[in-house]
Amino acid sequence: MVDLGMPATPPPTLSPRRKTRQMQVGSVGVGSDSPVSVQSMCTTVTSDVNATLQQIAELTASGCQIVRVAVPSQDDADALAQIAKKSQIPVIADIHFQPKYIFAAIDAGCAAVRVNPGNIKQFDDKVKEVAKAAGDAGIPIRIGVNAGSLDPRLLAKYGKATPEALVESALWECSLFEEHGFSNIKISVKHHDPVTMVKAYRLLAQQCEYPLHLGVTEAGPIFQGTIKSSTAFAILLAEGIGDTIRVSLSAPPVEEVKVGISILESLNLRQRKLEIVSCPSCGRAQVDVYSLAEKVQAGLQGMTVPLRV
Repeated sequence: MVDLGMPATPPPTLSPRRKTRQMQVGSVGVGSDSPVSVQSMCTTVTSDVNATLQQIAELTASGCQIVRVAVPSQDDADALAQIAKKSQIPVIADIHFQPKYIFAAIDAGCAAVRVNPGNIKQFDDKVKEVAKAAGDAGIPIRIGVNAGSLDPRLLAKYGKATPEALVESALWECSLFEEHGFSNIKISVKHHDPVTMVKAYRLLAQQCEYPLHLGVTEAGPIFQGTIKSSTAFAILLAEGIGDTIRVSLSAPPVEEVKVGISILESLNLRQRKLEIVSCPSCGRAQVDVYSLAEKVQAGLQGMTVPLRV
């Protein structure tokens, strides 16, 4: 191994990973026996197959490992088979409102399905059918609870989307799947407030062994969203909580992947590639530190070997 200024042995992490069940999302392992993976979501109209596949190719090149696509219409559902077949990385179908699209996604060969139980009408009545279809196909289901679409019953009980409400919603849906012998599940309990989100995931981690997908929902524009996601993710990942992540930004999805990878690298959960060591500058500086650092970063961007400069 060539020493390029990076440590020859793996650097330490802050905590061991929380022990979870293990699953496969296509070719990507998810759970405590696998590295934390980075996801993003297409911003294209899914029925525009060419545009969606182009964006998936860009995400793949940026290091994204799993991609999610929205399925709000029948045209989108009809496009899934072609997208799933041609995508370089596993495709997850993101389902809201219409349970029929869950079955369409499974039939299309998607690697997994995300369901939002808070806004799919009569979802609980369909769990038996969904469990059988997903079980027969051998694909996982993500129970994706979101503060903005929490079950009205739980909002009435707790008054707002508290950590307890988010966790109760997720575990209730899991119990329905478990009644039908299905446990190939991962969970997310997303909130726009990082503190509430952290509390929810900590609580959830104490009560189940399912893999957890981390996300701060509606995190905002790139600077604000990066800060909110980095803060929340760092706390949880440093405690060993979290098996896959998606940084939510009001920005091109490639930016989400860059931030996600950087978070993992900063916590020694992924080997660093390029690291620029530069001072913040002060009156002692004899050169333009800002300009020099930017030039070095631009010149070395894309390095695929560990390098500290």
